[in-house]
Amino acid sequence: MIERLPPERDDGSIEYKLKLTGINRERIEELASQMKYRLAEGGGEAFYVIGVTDDGLVKGVSRKVLNESLKTLEEVASIIGAKIVVVRRRKIGERYVAEVLVRCSREDKPPIFITVTALGNVDAGKSTLISVLCTGELDDGEGSAMRRIARFLHEIESGRTSSISEKHLGFSLDSEPVNYSLVSPLNEAEIYLKSIKVISLVDLGGHERYLRTTLKGVMSRHPDYAMIVVGANAGLLRMGREHLGICIALRIPVFIVVTKIDMTPKHVIEKTINEIYRILKLPGIDKVPFMVKDENDAVLAARHIASGRIVPVFKVSSVTGEGIKLLLSFLNYLPPKRSWKEEVKNPAKLYVEDIFNVKGVGPVVAGLLLGGSIVEDDNLLIGPFKDGSWRNVRVRSIQVNRIPVHRIYAGQYATLALANIHYDEIEKGQVLLDRSVKPMSVKKFIAKVTILRHPTTIKRGYQAVFHMHSIRSTVSFVEMEKEPMRTGDTGRVVLEFMYHPWYIREGEIFMLRESRTKAIGRILEILE
Repeated sequence: MIERLPPERDDGSIEYKLKLTGINRERIEELASQMKYRLAEGGGEAFYVIGVTDDGLVKGVSRKVLNESLKTLEEVASIIGAKIVVVRRRKIGERYVAEVLVRCSREDKPPIFITVTALGNVDAGKSTLISVLCTGELDDGEGSAMRRIARFLHEIESGRTSSISEKHLGFSLDSEPVNYSLVSPLNEAEIYLKSIKVISLVDLGGHERYLRTTLKGVMSRHPDYAMIVVGANAGLLRMGREHLGICIALRIPVFIVVTKIDMTPKHVIEKTINEIYRILKLPGIDKVPFMVKDENDAVLAARHIASGRIVPVFKVSSVTGEGIKLLLSFLNYLPPKRSWKEEVKNPAKLYVEDIFNVKGVGPVVAGLLLGGSIVEDDNLLIGPFKDGSWRNVRVRSIQVNRIPVHRIYAGQYATLALANIHYDEIEKGQVLLDRSVKPMSVKKFIAKVTILRHPTTIKRGYQAVFHMHSIRSTVSFVEMEKEPMRTGDTGRVVLEFMYHPWYIREGEIFMLRESRTKAIGRILEILE
C-alpha cells in the first residue's frame, strides 16, 4: 500500500519536495523566497519533507538524489541566513524519505548588540520614549505610546512600569531603523534577523517601591550605557538622582534625555537643563555635560561617551517628535562598550534571571551569557541549591530573540530549555556553569564596602539586601574593620548570606540596599 500524507497547504510551515536536483540559479532564488515564506509562517522554523509530492504521495528517492537534494536545500537556506538539520530519514523499499528542520540563524554573523537601561523618576516618560523610538509612532499625549509596550494590565491602568521590560531597536546597514518597515515593529525575531545592529532598551520602574527590581535590571543586564530620562516640567527629582548615583557608582556611562519639551515653557526647560548641569558638575560626580544640537554633535557624543567623562544631553518630545531623529542617530552611532570576544575564551557562565515553565518543553531559563559558549545538548552545572549542592543538567534547546539557534556566545541574552531538572527546583540567582569549573557555594566573604547613604549608623548584625548579577539575597554584617559606619565611610567587612549560599567570585562589584540605605562593595576574599 502506498503511504500518503495530508496534501501540502499553501499556508503553514511545512513544504513537500519530491526532489531538488539539476536546479539553475533562477530556481534557487525562487526556492529561497519560498523558504523565507515558510519560515515566516512558522515563526522562524519550517519542515521540509524530501521524497513526497505536493498532494502528499510518499514516493521516496534514491540515496544519490536525496543527498543532492539536501545539498541544494542547504544552499537555499544559506541565501536567507538559515540552517538545515536532517531530523529523520526513512527507507521505503529501496528509496528514501527525509524530514528536514529549517531554522533561521544568525549564528555565523549575529548583529552588534548594545544594552541601554532606561532610568529616571516615575512619570518622566521612559516607557513612552522607548515606545516612540521602537515603533516610530508618536504619543497622543494621553499615554497611547506607553500602552503599546506595557506588559501588564495594572501598568496600562496606572501608566507606570513596575517590571523589567526589554524592547529592541534595530538598525540596517544604511543606518535606517529596521522596526519601522516591519508589520509588527516590536517583533524581536524579525528585528534580530534583519538588523546589523540592535539596541536593547531595558525599561525599568521609576517608583521608589520598585527600586529592588530596578537594581536587579541594572546588575543582571550589565548595560553598556544608561539613559536617564528627565521630565522637563519636573526636573531631576530624587529617584532620578538616585539612579544617576547608582550608574556613577557602577561606572556605567550615562546620557540624559529631557522629555515633554512640547508641554513645558521655555524658561522651565532652561531651569531643568541648568539644574542637570549643576548636578553633573558636583564633586563626586564631576562630569562634562554636552548638549546635542545637531548630527555632528550626535557623532561626537557617541564617539566619546564610552570614556564616562562626557554626558550627552538631548531635548525631545514624544508627542511632536522633536529631537527624536537626533536621538535615533546617536543610538545608531553608539559603540559597544564591552568586548565580549575575550570572554568567549572563558568557561561558560550564565546567571538565571528569569524562569518559565513552558508547556510541552519544560523548564526554561533566561539570562545573559557572561563567558564562553553554550551548544545544544551541552551538559552544564546548575546551582547552588539551598544545601550548597550542584547538579548536572542538559541544554535541550536555545533561543535568542525567539529565534532557535544551535550555539550562543558570551554577550548574548538567551533562553535555554533544560532537562534533568524540575521548574520548581530552579531559583533566580543560580548560575549555569561549564562542567570544567569547580564551583564554590559561598556563604561568607570579605568585601570592601562604601556607604553611599544611610540615615544613622551601621554596626555588626546589620542586615541588607545583596544585589549582584541576578542574585538578590539578605546578608548580615558579621565583622567590621570600622564600627560604626556612616554615610561616606569605606571599610573592610565580613558579610554572610543569611538563608542561601551563592556563586560569587573575588573582584566582583555588588550593591547593598535596605530601605533608604545604599552601599557599593567589591568582593576581596571568599571565606566559605
